[in-house]
Amino acid sequence: MTNKDRVEGKVTETKGKLTGDDSEELKGKAQNNYGKAKDKVEDFADDVSRKVNHFFDKKDDKRD
Repeated sequence: MTNKDRVEGKVTETKGKLTGDDSEELKGKAQNNYGKAKDKVEDFADDVSRKVNHFFDKKDDKRD
């Protein structure tokens, strides 16, 4: 999954490489890594949510 931060980070990083601007390149890498971390947190939250829902669905089935 890609997000806006990862795309913008890659663009900024590439711009920095093309212009020789190390600061811009590092800024792009940082933004890209932030986007990757954000993706991992979202994936983790989705996984936890699925597991909690599955747990309660099984619990509700036992009551019926």
